[in-house]
Amino acid sequence: MNRSIRSAPPIIALPDGFEPEGIAIEGTTMYVGSPLTGDIYKVDLHTGKADYLVQPQNGWKALGLAFGPRKNYLYAAGDTTGKAFVYDTATRKPLHVYQLTTAQPRLINDVTITDDAAYFTDSYRDVLYRLPLLPGVGLPDPSGVEEIQLEGFENLPSKDSGKDVYNANGIVSTPDGKALLIVHTDLGKLYRVDPTSGLSTEIDLGVDIMGSDGLVLIGHTLYIVNSHNKVIVVQLNPELTSGKFREEITDSALDCPSTAAQFENSLYVVNARFFLPDKERTKNTNYWVTKLDITRFQP
Repeated sequence: MNRSIRSAPPIIALPDGFEPEGIAIEGTTMYVGSPLTGDIYKVDLHTGKADYLVQPQNGWKALGLAFGPRKNYLYAAGDTTGKAFVYDTATRKPLHVYQLTTAQPRLINDVTITDDAAYFTDSYRDVLYRLPLLPGVGLPDPSGVEEIQLEGFENLPSKDSGKDVYNANGIVSTPDGKALLIVHTDLGKLYRVDPTSGLSTEIDLGVDIMGSDGLVLIGHTLYIVNSHNKVIVVQLNPELTSGKFREEITDSALDCPSTAAQFENSLYVVNARFFLPDKERTKNTNYWVTKLDITRFQP
């Protein structure tokens, strides 16, 4: 494993050949998932101690990651499997596999969790998947999976049309859970979505966000991770109907970033390196997470 890719800004090396995509942070521990075989790597951000939470498994995948209200329960979006996976980070054991859809094509891309439900995006279909959370410590009932049609969300033709299209991608919920924010990667649009009806309204940002992926919402400040080696910072109004561009964060240590998570006054940004030619993707290819200081954007 290569742990000395660059000296600054601070970077955290991932296993060579890992091909990361999603990230979540709980306490001082960062978790990064791989869409290849569903392995999840964890790093203590204070001590640097690193290990696998989940070892590679055939047929398992991990894109977006998020923690539920039940401590230690980590939810993973299952990519083209149409599934969601739930892990107990304390025991390192998988708890349950949920079949969100059997429709084709499908790409379960990202997840956000409120007090009462987990919501998953599908980049090939104009729907949300809602997994209601049970009160207390119980896992969701598999029969409770709901498919919510996204009304007003412009869905481009699917991969079956011969074009590799990414529609609904990154997703975050407001602190009260009354609204969801979803980015459309290929159209470069941001939508405010009603989690009950699926009604989607475009948010006027006044800035190009084409190629965007993961979202991080802190107060009314939205960090939009963009595959073109930048994080776009937008200040949203309280009603989440418009936004004002603040700044682009760029750095030489970013290489086709996919998403990010906040810890203290920093964003930890996953470098998916999606633009690497296939011949350069080997078991020895370097992957890493870049730490970006966001102190100046904090209230």
